[in-house]
Amino acid sequence: MKQIPQWRRYDRLLGPEPRADIRDELRFHLEAKTDDLIAHGWPPEAARKEAERQFGDLRTVQHIGERIGEKMERRRRLQDYWLEFLQDVRYTFRNLGRNRSYAAVAILILALGIGANVAVFSVVDALLLRPLPFPDSQKLVWFTGGKSFDAKIRVAAGLSGQTYTVDAYQEFQRNNRSFQSLTSYQTFYNSVQYKLTNPGQPKQLSVVEVADNFFPVLGIQAAIGRNFNAEECVKGGRPAAMLSYFYWKSQFNSDPGIVGRTVPINGSPVTVVGVLPASFDFGAVFAPGMKVDLFVPAVMDFWRTWGNTLAIVGRLNPGVTVAQAQDEADRLFPILRSQHKDWGEDYASDLTTLKDHVGGKLHRSLVVLWSAVGLILLIVCVNLSNLQLSRAATRSKEFAMRRALGASRGRLIRQLLTESLVLSAGGAVLGLAVAYAVVFYLAHQGSITLPLLTTIHVDSAALFWTLLIAFATGILFGLAPAFKTSGTNIQNALKDNASGMAAGRSHERFRATLVISEIALACVLLVGAGLLLRSFLAVLDVDLGFEPSHAAAMQIDLPPASNNAQLASRVASFRTVIERVNALPGVESAGITDMLPLDRNRSWGLEALGHDHPKGSDTGALVYLVTPNYISTMGMHIRKGRDFSWHDTPESEPVILINEAMARREWPGEDPIGKLAYATGKQPDRIIGVVADVRESSLEQASSPSMFVPMTQNGDVEGATLVVRTKLKPDALSSGVLATLRSLNPSQPATEFRSLQFLVDHSVSPRRFFVQLVAAFAALGVLLAALGIYGVISYSVTQKTQEIGVRMALGASMGRVQRQILGQTLRLAIAGLVLGTAASLGAARLIASLLYATSPWDPVAYVSMGFALLAMALLSGYLPARRASSIDPMVALRSN
Repeated sequence: MKQIPQWRRYDRLLGPEPRADIRDELRFHLEAKTDDLIAHGWPPEAARKEAERQFGDLRTVQHIGERIGEKMERRRRLQDYWLEFLQDVRYTFRNLGRNRSYAAVAILILALGIGANVAVFSVVDALLLRPLPFPDSQKLVWFTGGKSFDAKIRVAAGLSGQTYTVDAYQEFQRNNRSFQSLTSYQTFYNSVQYKLTNPGQPKQLSVVEVADNFFPVLGIQAAIGRNFNAEECVKGGRPAAMLSYFYWKSQFNSDPGIVGRTVPINGSPVTVVGVLPASFDFGAVFAPGMKVDLFVPAVMDFWRTWGNTLAIVGRLNPGVTVAQAQDEADRLFPILRSQHKDWGEDYASDLTTLKDHVGGKLHRSLVVLWSAVGLILLIVCVNLSNLQLSRAATRSKEFAMRRALGASRGRLIRQLLTESLVLSAGGAVLGLAVAYAVVFYLAHQGSITLPLLTTIHVDSAALFWTLLIAFATGILFGLAPAFKTSGTNIQNALKDNASGMAAGRSHERFRATLVISEIALACVLLVGAGLLLRSFLAVLDVDLGFEPSHAAAMQIDLPPASNNAQLASRVASFRTVIERVNALPGVESAGITDMLPLDRNRSWGLEALGHDHPKGSDTGALVYLVTPNYISTMGMHIRKGRDFSWHDTPESEPVILINEAMARREWPGEDPIGKLAYATGKQPDRIIGVVADVRESSLEQASSPSMFVPMTQNGDVEGATLVVRTKLKPDALSSGVLATLRSLNPSQPATEFRSLQFLVDHSVSPRRFFVQLVAAFAALGVLLAALGIYGVISYSVTQKTQEIGVRMALGASMGRVQRQILGQTLRLAIAGLVLGTAASLGAARLIASLLYATSPWDPVAYVSMGFALLAMALLSGYLPARRASSIDPMVALRSN
């Protein structure tokens, strides 16, 4: 019988070979059987054949054996890898337990980076990635009115330029073939006032009027009760309401028995037919910042004569795309216009998915925010790589010894990567807690008017993102130190007598390179934050045209005025209100308007008498119905002419005020005072004054042509808001104002007395939100870069302790030692600044569209951020420099 070849035994040291083992085993048993038969007298050839016959099909046996062997070998390898991994993890925990301060710092840095990433991902996911909270939401389409108009004209027209009349909505609903169904809601929420008139104090209600099929089209089912029916959606039908989930919970204590009962609204019984689910938040999708109490049917016959008031949403038919629906709308609206000569304008529409309408405008801002937080994660990785290298340098003898004892380089790399992944896992756990806290705050605050912000949460997608970035971060910050450390020369490391610090100059150069890249990344963040901050300050610095400080507003009851007698009664009521409020201590002046700047707005037409207006030209004007003294109370300025007076009555000549933008459009180069224009009716209105331009829609958008109409002459008021200018805080004055109003009108509901500054803050809150986050990330990036510089310079000082001691023993002064170390710090900082500035110039192009009145190449931002980074670098280098200059030469010379 042949023995297994000796070389085979040594060959197996290189790794197991199941096939070779099976072949050797079968050959051994076959030869043993053959030898046994020969010993019993069989001829060798016959014995060989008999042995093969008894064994059967050798190839099949060998194949089965090979498969079993390979399976067992795979299992053994996995088991070995798992045991090695557990061994690495146990060793990592023991090692980190001996270096708790290092572990704590690393986990804290990782938690900040990962937590910020997860929080921003949750925002981006809700606004851009995740579908809207409606079934088949990709089929929902938003109609933006006025495609045939110039975009600037449409924006200048306010809500009136983006909405539709009842007739246009119903005609398109009947004649289109692209949509399963169309629905709408009334966008001028406060045009009709609603209040809960329970016994006691009346309460103001936030109400939205919706079409009968609004909730079915969106795919929303009532949590309790039912949807509106046809009888409740017509003029004279039974009054009905559906409660929002949160109003039902707060006002009715989640009582399911409220469905079917009546509640007194505006003094009349209204039947509650249903409660909407908690998942439906109208304000989050359609009106950011708005909290809706209940919904009532929009009676189309009531709104038919009100002009453009309806926002339209449609659900596409199966197989129809938005482009196909747009093509049909482009063809259908002109046909409908030709059939309805009474329509005052050419209707058309831009169609987009509802998702794009809700979050599309924020796409660039969210990408910039996500990029900024990604840079933070890169800085975290670079910083921890530096920490890992610094720590690994003190373990160089340990790694050299393990290599000398037979550990492979791959085995050491696995060990170091395990340490990185364990730290990253700890940072991810703590980072999730940070993300939960940030997301909870963002979802429950009410000062940021971003769509869908109330729907953000840390869900399964965010958890998966956490796992992904935790693994990627662990690999990124651990890979370079692992390769660098495991490749240390064994002999040099073992011969080194410098307390195990055998990293040498190559490690120092590599760490310096990491710090330079860290400074460059921080520079990009800091310059971007600086540009956004200067842009934000430019927005805040615009001339609003009114004075929001020391002024507040409160919604008041609006008496009816369907004829001149009722109008006179309303005017007398408003005059009494203003006089009584003016008499309150601390009140300087008061006035009433139907709409405030930076809040709701709508447009009417204005055409100067005797001027030609070509078809398609802009004749719209934002309109505000106001009382005398409103202009001065708001802090607006009349450039020419006079304000309204209580003597401007329906019996006197119709008068209006216009703003400077309107004067430039209709009477360029002329004095408009005394001119006539058709604005409020068949009789021309006389221009009696020009008001300084006011920012009506946003701080970034220039003033649109506007006019002011006296409430004393016109009854087409959409709500009434009392504006008070006072030196007192609104909270201190609100009770007195409310008591005065209720003394005149006991049904006056309790409403919020909000400062005009709130409107300004509300308008800029999205921009402030992004600026604050980017600024916070930039500050974090600078802090991490400072830690990196401190670590490198401190490590360099430790490495050169003897050298510094010798130089000081030979006469070097403390100042000279400090200057040398600070010079090294400055070289790193300047190199990082050069690279960072070049990268910032490219990054600035990406955020150019987000800047207002600020150039992407703004020298102030670049220079100030550069000085800030240099100051940070000098401060980070000063501490090690001071420590180095205080070294005792004798102690330094004896240190090794």
